[in-house]
Amino acid sequence: MKRIGFLMLSHPQARKSPIMPEVVKLLSDWGAKVQVIHPERQLYDLSRLRVEHDLYILKAKTDIALSIAGCLHAQGAAILNPYPVSMMLRDKIITSRMLEAAGVPTPKTYVASRPDQLARLLEEGPLVTKPYRGSGGEGVRVIWDADELDNLPTDHEPILAQRYHKPEGRDRKIYVIQGQVFGVKRVWPVRSYEEKLGQPFTITPELRDIALRSGEAFGIDLYGLDIIESAGRPYVVDMSSFPGFKGVPDAALRLADYISWAADRVLNGERPAPAAERRVAV
Repeated sequence: MKRIGFLMLSHPQARKSPIMPEVVKLLSDWGAKVQVIHPERQLYDLSRLRVEHDLYILKAKTDIALSIAGCLHAQGAAILNPYPVSMMLRDKIITSRMLEAAGVPTPKTYVASRPDQLARLLEEGPLVTKPYRGSGGEGVRVIWDADELDNLPTDHEPILAQRYHKPEGRDRKIYVIQGQVFGVKRVWPVRSYEEKLGQPFTITPELRDIALRSGEAFGIDLYGLDIIESAGRPYVVDMSSFPGFKGVPDAALRLADYISWAADRVLNGERPAPAAERRVAV
């Protein structure tokens, strides 16, 4: 029997998406022993923290969830997506550099320790600033003039700035599950779960290449991209490990099938994701 542990964030009932509970149910129906773990609800005795599952699914990205995943990783646990990759994707500075190095089209990106260091860049046009470990669009600002830099946080954390490209149309989300690429357009900001489902759009060969190239850069098969199109060109502005997959047809079934397959690989002594092997081989 496959043993699968889900490290998941505990949401209020009103915010729950039906996708992950359905994934858990499907895996259980298929014979797996599944445990849902909410790290923020528990008190951990670290001396007793042990690997108890064949495969862990790292869905939550809170500090405590990542720390627990790190402890499990150090003990040899198989984690999807792997702990080191999840940590890199949590850091937008690393993510941006790795995507650029892989030939993925991204806005010109800068890192500063103080807001005033960005002032000279505004001579060439506006910037988008964002927390280097932010998520969900929180803290994202478009900066047009130098005096607006005075309103940026000065908490000694790095400031990530990207060249602003005016988006055309709705926000575009691209989701990838083991080489299957899905596109969803959404309004922003979203006000309901229905709006989060968005509208599907056709993935062009160019976008498919961008999506798969992004995954290969990190050696993963399960991820999401935020893309804007400006002046007819696509730009990847963010990448996430194990996003919500809202709007993907039969998302729960596709995810459960992939996770079950990954757990079988682990039981056979292989890596959970073959993309990691391809990346190592390069």
